[in-house]
Amino acid sequence: MFLKTILFISVLFFCLVNRIAAQEGTPIPNPAQWNLVQCIDYAKKNNIQINLLRLSQQISQQQYLLAKAARLPNLTGSASQNFEHANASSSYNNSGYNVSNGSSFTASGVYSLNSSVVLYNGSYINNTIAQANLSVNAANLNILQLENDITLQITQAYLIVLLDKENIVYDSTLVTTDHVQVQREQKIYDVGSVALYALIQLKAQESTDQFTLVKAINTQKADLLTLKQLLLLNSDERFDIIKPETIAPIDSITAFKSVEQIALSSRPEIKNGEQALQIAQYGVSIARAGYKPLLTAGGSLNTSYFTGQGNLATQLNNNFNQQLGLTLAIPIFTRRVVKTQVEEAKINVDQAGLNLSNTKITLSQTVERAFLNVANAKSQYEAALVQYNLNKEGYRIASEQLKVGVANMVDFLLQKNLFIQAQQAYIQSKYNELLTLKIYDFYRGIPIKL
Repeated sequence: MFLKTILFISVLFFCLVNRIAAQEGTPIPNPAQWNLVQCIDYAKKNNIQINLLRLSQQISQQQYLLAKAARLPNLTGSASQNFEHANASSSYNNSGYNVSNGSSFTASGVYSLNSSVVLYNGSYINNTIAQANLSVNAANLNILQLENDITLQITQAYLIVLLDKENIVYDSTLVTTDHVQVQREQKIYDVGSVALYALIQLKAQESTDQFTLVKAINTQKADLLTLKQLLLLNSDERFDIIKPETIAPIDSITAFKSVEQIALSSRPEIKNGEQALQIAQYGVSIARAGYKPLLTAGGSLNTSYFTGQGNLATQLNNNFNQQLGLTLAIPIFTRRVVKTQVEEAKINVDQAGLNLSNTKITLSQTVERAFLNVANAKSQYEAALVQYNLNKEGYRIASEQLKVGVANMVDFLLQKNLFIQAQQAYIQSKYNELLTLKIYDFYRGIPIKL
């Protein structure tokens, strides 16, 4: 009974330790199959460039705290302690006798506290604080802007892999159909009802479709590796994506002007440009503070002592003094330093304004291009769908005719090739429509997901 109790406690302790270790030290494993949202979230969290920008944002935050601290008075303390030892010396008195003086030891100390605070500096500190705060906001916008770029890259790579997967499905179906047709044709040939040339043509078509399937599989591997490397996953980590059950075609397209206004008012690159303009404007105010006087208040507490001049505590008390003062510095002639700083700051404002205008124009053009792309993709998909359905039906009829022996082999293979081309165009247009729609919706603030 005692042994069973010990064994039970040991097992319980082992399980408890493993549970704590799993909760505290073991990372949650990544899923083997990822959906698009998981890929985007993982990339935002682990992308090296984004994390570098996050560190830059932390530096900007520290600079902002430093700028705020400039309003506070400073305080410094100093202490000086000196010791002096003198050896014995000899001298002669008036009677000619040698008089020896003993060695001496002295100590002295000086102690002080000093503080100063800026009372007026032409709003230099206030403008510096406001500028630093805008720099923090700009750093956050830089992160959002790069996250948006990474999101579009991940989305494009993800949809390319989905396209590859669908190509594999269709190509596999063709190869399976080819195999059945070759087997059936072989049986007919064995009984002498079909020429050898027709059988060879079917086998050649089967090998061609088999090659296409192998090529599609290899393409998927390469594109999947591209996506995996974008996510910065380890090479030995299992990785695949989840194929959605259905992909709905586009019902309607939001008007370009509406999306343009949303993008111009919400996109981080526009807000970042506006922040840069404000930062430059504060730079002008900061530079102009160099024309204005600087008023500071200062104070100090000092005391000292010297051995041989009385009691230590008494000396420190008697030598204790306090000072308060104001210092006014008025710039009179700065050899054009301040003027140059002001003029350069004004140029920075003009540059920031032009950069903002250029960013707005570029974004408007990008949104307009995205609108055109989604409109073209929608019309191409609709045309490709009609073409695919017609050629699919034509291929079905040709297959049935071949089965009953009333179809010419050349006509059958021609119809099959037309069907394969229509099928590839249909798959390509379907995913192109989906990609262009997701990009266009992204510019109007809709998160990307399938």
